[in-house]
Amino acid sequence: MITREIQLAAQIAGAPALDDFTVATTEVDGEVLVRTDQVGLAATYLELMRADCTIPVPAWQPGRRVGVAAIGTVIRSDSPELAVGDLVQSMTGWSEYSAGPAAQYIKLDPIADPGYYLGQGPTAYYGMADVAGVGEGDVVFVSGAAGGVGSLAGQIAKCLGAARVIGSAGSPAKVDYLVNELGYDAAFDYHDGSAADRLRELAPEGISVFFDVVGGEQYQAALQTARPGARFALCGSLSSQLGGAAERFPKPDHAAAQARGVELLPFSCYHTPDQIAAWREHFSTWLGEGSFVYPQTVVKGGIEDVPQAFLSLLQGSYRGNVSVRLS
Repeated sequence: MITREIQLAAQIAGAPALDDFTVATTEVDGEVLVRTDQVGLAATYLELMRADCTIPVPAWQPGRRVGVAAIGTVIRSDSPELAVGDLVQSMTGWSEYSAGPAAQYIKLDPIADPGYYLGQGPTAYYGMADVAGVGEGDVVFVSGAAGGVGSLAGQIAKCLGAARVIGSAGSPAKVDYLVNELGYDAAFDYHDGSAADRLRELAPEGISVFFDVVGGEQYQAALQTARPGARFALCGSLSSQLGGAAERFPKPDHAAAQARGVELLPFSCYHTPDQIAAWREHFSTWLGEGSFVYPQTVVKGGIEDVPQAFLSLLQGSYRGNVSVRLS
């Protein structure tokens, strides 16, 4: 089967651009052939496109397909495990078709919106429940709260019993979205004055948990307003993602945190089967109870439109989890 796929033209050094990607034609063949219906996008993909990638997995190479999570439909199968028409998930990336052994595909239950399977729930759940250990009475601050991870993390904190959840976002519309659609108790636009001042106003007794996907000023603001013994689950530093490796992921100030009695908990989620299972179990329960909203943006287009959608995600153009439904 001849397919089109997105490859890196060159590893990215600074701000990403369309010229960093190319649409290539290649042939795929294997035990199972799958038509890709939808691909997931995540800001963390940018790090994998860099020569000085700091994530402890191999960086993506020029001339090779990029992307990770995809959902598709089996159109040919020589395996008893999968039949034509089955909905499957894989880590085959940005291509119109993929092929390989049946073991690389996970059979999914057909649901009204298969985009649910492409979300960043495992990261949000693992960071909030297992790393930060959120529970009854916690006052939680989530930075980058309108993004794919943050839009889920705040809701997870509420479901786990947090007393108050505060989020930050980059526009008044996103602030309104957090409070009126996702159930955040309060939110603020980080462009609107000092983040530390806003946190003191919204959490006068201090925060006990900080879920950080931004870093920079918002990390410093959380540190200034943290209660003794607060837990900081550090997921990323998007505010500085375009610098060198050290600037993209600056080391947190351990001395300042220790002086305030704050526990720093940097983490990565590798979407292991156990992490995926834990998220899906709780997500399905909360969704069924009506206590959870799945925030997502679905972009429609061809495989050639995926790089632009990815760049738009990095620029903050979308809300929630982002995927491209191929047409």
